[in-house]
Amino acid sequence: MKLDAVKGGGALLVMLGLMVGSAWTAWTWQANAYGQQLAAKETVYQTERTNLANANSALILAEQGKRLALEQWLAASDQAHYRALTDAKTTQTRLRDRLATADLRLSVLLDTTAATDSDGMQAATGSCGVVHGTTRAQLDRAHAQRIIGITGDGDQGLIALQACQAYAKEVSHTK
Repeated sequence: MKLDAVKGGGALLVMLGLMVGSAWTAWTWQANAYGQQLAAKETVYQTERTNLANANSALILAEQGKRLALEQWLAASDQAHYRALTDAKTTQTRLRDRLATADLRLSVLLDTTAATDSDGMQAATGSCGVVHGTTRAQLDRAHAQRIIGITGDGDQGLIALQACQAYAKEVSHTK
């Protein structure tokens, strides 16, 4: 009987060993399979992150390119605006100098039709000379220079307005 118990106990130990070995093998295989699945998911995740980083880098480079182009356009626009202002000021200064030296006289047209009621015909010619055509009056130098100053300020305002309009147009087209 002891022998049967020993044989039965040995068989039980062998069965128990086989079951533990099978469980160990199944657990090892399952751990390996889960490890491979996790590694595959990690690879997919890293690929997605890399693609997102590349897309963000491309977007940043594109925006930097736009900014550089806008800065270059603004520099060129400022240079053109400065050149136009300088030219207008130079022209205004030359005109003032010519008015101051009596090289140039500023005159205005006179409306003679309302004053004489003679359909635009002059009643008499002046003793200074014979001038045919419309009647003109020369302005005092100081008044002429003030008028030139006012028109110069207006020219500068128009140049600044054109620069602002060009800037607004460019900025609205780039977006």
